[in-house]
Amino acid sequence: MSQPLALIIDDEPDIRELLCITLERMQVDSLAACNLDESRSLLKQHEFSICLTDLRLPDGDGVDFIRYLQKHYPQLPVAVITAHGSMETAIQALKLGAFDFLTKPVDLESLRAIVKNALNVHDAGFDPADRLVGESAAIRDLRKKIGKLARSQAPVYISGESGTGKELVARMIHDLGPRSARSFVPVNCGAIPMELMESEFFGHIKGSFTGAVSDKEGLFQAADGGTLFLDEVAELPQHIQVKLLRAIQEKKIRPVGTHTEIPVNIRLLSATHRNLGKLVEAGEFRQDLYFRINVIEIHVPPLRERSRDLPTLIDHILNRLVRDYSCDEVRMSDDALQKLLSYDYPGNVRELENILERAITLCEGEYIQLDDLELLNNANLVPAAGPEADGDFNLDNHMAEIEKQLILEALEKSRWNKTTAASCLGISFRSLRYRLKKLGLEDE
Repeated sequence: MSQPLALIIDDEPDIRELLCITLERMQVDSLAACNLDESRSLLKQHEFSICLTDLRLPDGDGVDFIRYLQKHYPQLPVAVITAHGSMETAIQALKLGAFDFLTKPVDLESLRAIVKNALNVHDAGFDPADRLVGESAAIRDLRKKIGKLARSQAPVYISGESGTGKELVARMIHDLGPRSARSFVPVNCGAIPMELMESEFFGHIKGSFTGAVSDKEGLFQAADGGTLFLDEVAELPQHIQVKLLRAIQEKKIRPVGTHTEIPVNIRLLSATHRNLGKLVEAGEFRQDLYFRINVIEIHVPPLRERSRDLPTLIDHILNRLVRDYSCDEVRMSDDALQKLLSYDYPGNVRELENILERAITLCEGEYIQLDDLELLNNANLVPAAGPEADGDFNLDNHMAEIEKQLILEALEKSRWNKTTAASCLGISFRSLRYRLKKLGLEDE
């Protein structure tokens, strides 16, 4: 196979030479142009694997050139080179479709990482429709945006209500992109104790504070080369927002207890169910950080706006539950299906999953009947508890613990005869088997 070919555009001979030499050592051939007119001519003559371009050129604006490339060569990854301090211009280029950016003076380690990522852009080994189920216009549009954003390295802000599947979208962006072979590190920002946040994000060295008995790498280091997903980013306190902004802009972190910065190479994705724009207006979230993480926004629609997907989604979730818990196959009765189709799901997909997971344990035959859902009407047709729920008390965990104790008591009384225990509990044998698997008691 022939070596990949890069197009380098810069009016400074020293920069062109530096880039060409660096790429040559990476087994990447290159052709250089000193202006936009020459670069357009080269694009017509050769098929390039990556383009590296300065944003300030003698015969035109580099941002306009990004628009030109997006129109005529949309599959070509382009990284822009900008003067230090011109972050707004770099962000504008990312919004228009640039793959990534470098600042002058060019850091060769960052350059090599960008080139490597750009050359790794590939078609995913899975069908996005297998993960993001549905054929509504909203879901088809979302899948299309995910595919496009996966090819970029720009920070993406994922907005949407609780339970819509924001982490699923983040994982798809990662898995479809050039970093898929490296780590995807999800972080629930609202679940980290405030006093441990700096250590969790940036790591620490032994003895840096009471309890630091050994060196520990932070989440940025764990995601190095891969993707860092900051879920519920709105929950970050102001002092961490400042440090996070610097880490994102400089692509370096400083572990607690050290004076040395460590370079990190991550793709940043973030999400929250809260309105970040209003939090910025209220002074609760830094505007500069907001602009940095919200280079590109993608919205995950609530379930009520994609109701035509419900029948397909219900079948998909039921099949997964049957597979995960080794249950006999179950289907929805017509009455039960109509009941589910008429509900508006304030808890979105997570709530639907919760309802079906509970209903499958209550049904006695091969069909989930209306009565199986009626038993859930008052208690469970509410937004499902999850990592985005407010407060420390988790009702689902509490109820699961009670259920576990009742099952264990029934099993002990029946001398671990599952059929007898199920009868004592007033549930079917299948339902007991499902609950044992769900609660992690099957082996016991």
